Amino acid sequence: MHNILSFLEGVRDLRQASKVRHKMAEVIAIALFASLGNADDFVEIAVFAEEHEPFLRQYLELANGVPSHDTIQRVFAMVSPEYLSRYQAQWNELLNTDEGEKIKKILSLDGKTQRGNRNKDQKANHIVSAVDDSGFCVGQKLADEKSNEIKAIPELLDALNVQGHIVTIDAAGTQTEIAQKIRKRKADYVLALKGNQTSLHDDVRRYFEDEELRARCAYTKTKEKARGGIELREYWQTDDIAWLPQKKAWAGLKSIAMTRNTIRKNGAERTEVRYYISSLPPDVKEIARAIRGHWMVESYHWHLDVTFREDENRTLDKQAAFNLNIIRKWAINILKLLEVGAKPLSLKKKRYAIGTNPEKYIARVMSL
Repeated sequence: MHNILSFLEGVRDLRQASKVRHKMAEVIAIALFASLGNADDFVEIAVFAEEHEPFLRQYLELANGVPSHDTIQRVFAMVSPEYLSRYQAQWNELLNTDEGEKIKKILSLDGKTQRGNRNKDQKANHIVSAVDDSGFCVGQKLADEKSNEIKAIPELLDALNVQGHIVTIDAAGTQTEIAQKIRKRKADYVLALKGNQTSLHDDVRRYFEDEELRARCAYTKTKEKARGGIELREYWQTDDIAWLPQKKAWAGLKSIAMTRNTIRKNGAERTEVRYYISSLPPDVKEIARAIRGHWMVESYHWHLDVTFREDENRTLDKQAAFNLNIIRKWAINILKLLEVGAKPLSLKKKRYAIGTNPEKYIARVMSL
């Protein structure tokens, strides 16, 4: 398999050649290696590079030594996120071949705000990401603010190969135009319903609240230990939607679904009920898999905040902050594949281990 550096060779450097002391591709590689090795901001990235300069020279020329943290930040403010996303995607594509892990059918789209990018003069970056159900981020798009998520989603769909996949989106993206875009791209959808689709949500809710109607629906359930308790997940699906007033407005709409999650913990019980529309025909186990699979993108966002402390990062330049987000996601994809230690470790502990011995583990990364 091609090593990571080969994907960065084509990075377009817009700086004046006469003033360039550090290659853009090398700066990006340093940031990726340092992110794997537990560095979370530009200062920590520079410290990592300084401490491991002899090792980095095995892979990078570093003709003028290690760049300062200010230089690294300036480069990240200049590099095109589209280019960086492309190289990340090319690396991911190898996971589709016999050389890597097959990408599954479910693509979950959701947005996350980079809270540290906000100040009194600007709103924080809001980034819509696509994560497959094997846990790999396969693309992202920057939205100006959360209300523009519905504009970023179609652009992200256009940038992805979604044909034959099932696209899941939370309620913020449940829009007729987005459903139509998914169907035009020859994919299926499972879209969550909440108050933003008031009448549709209420109509579907009333249908499933009718015990006689619900009894006619396809049904499946799972029971597992979760969050320190026992979680019972129940799923209902039906294609009995001829009565639905909004049916014609939603391209390819074939079924509606309901989930009821009952969590029992420390003698207490809590229930969550959610509703969905879908272009999938009746197959309750398949729609249950799609709904359950959506947690992958939520898990991904959790890792950005907890494993990489993204919300604590105060990078205000929007392009630099977005590019750091792409690097972190690339690092998460790598960490999921990388074996560290004799026993399974969390991604956070993998980063810690790599930071203590990057010479050992980054050599493995280069052979992925």
